[in-house]
Amino acid sequence: MGSKVEYVETSQIYATNYVRNSKAVGVLWGIFTLCFALIVSVAFLTPEWIGIANKGRLGLWSSCEFDVNGFEECTGKFAEFMEISNAAFKISTVLCLVSVTLALVTIAVMLLFFFMQPTSVYMVAAWLQIISALCMIASVVIYPLGWESAKAQEICGPTASRYNLGQCDIKWAYILAIIGCLDVIVLAILAFILATRHIKLQPEPLYGEINNAYGDNNSVAGSRKSLNLHPVMLMPQGVHEQDRFSEFSNRTANSKSSRYARPEYPSSLNSLNNFQL
Repeated sequence: MGSKVEYVETSQIYATNYVRNSKAVGVLWGIFTLCFALIVSVAFLTPEWIGIANKGRLGLWSSCEFDVNGFEECTGKFAEFMEISNAAFKISTVLCLVSVTLALVTIAVMLLFFFMQPTSVYMVAAWLQIISALCMIASVVIYPLGWESAKAQEICGPTASRYNLGQCDIKWAYILAIIGCLDVIVLAILAFILATRHIKLQPEPLYGEINNAYGDNNSVAGSRKSLNLHPVMLMPQGVHEQDRFSEFSNRTANSKSSRYARPEYPSSLNSLNNFQL
């Protein structure tokens, strides 16, 4: 019975590892995409962008202040968007809302993995995340232009102006929005990589068998073909020099009569046919 030898090419190993790793990276990409949608949604809804303790806090479209009795009163509704007096706050609110919407659309696009090729889904999601990132970055950058508004100066003091917080501090929602910008940029780049470098698994490797009897052309070289060895060189008759015995071992005239005389060997044994190197 012949023994079987399994061999796997290097490209097959790399392809298998890449497909396995790309699936793991894709799962992480989906998890962090959900996290980004949660981050920007919280940042959009909460009025915790800037503020000062025991006095008030201000967000994109809402604000909260403490009265003389120490009770906090929040004003501003998104339905009353047009009543926002500062244009910078309006633009920042709209851009943040667009970023939130695109983040939710990206989550919906992830359902297309069950119906479309992964490369197409990753490409669509990458472009959505790029636009979402640009909108979120613009919202974060434009927001400080509204710190000179009457509402901001009421909370942060009269010294508050563009890119000057006055007595206020940056609160956690503003920092969360900045983290969301960095997060979505990384996610978009990763989605582009997964879309452009996605490959299919190569066919299964073949099996070779060592032949103990006959191989290709009924030769020893044919039986070693499956092992990927160097071919056997066959020397034709008459190419190599005929083997000779030592001069001292040849028969002489005196040795013919000896009882220990060696008989003549056939000349056909002096050459080796099909000598294998």
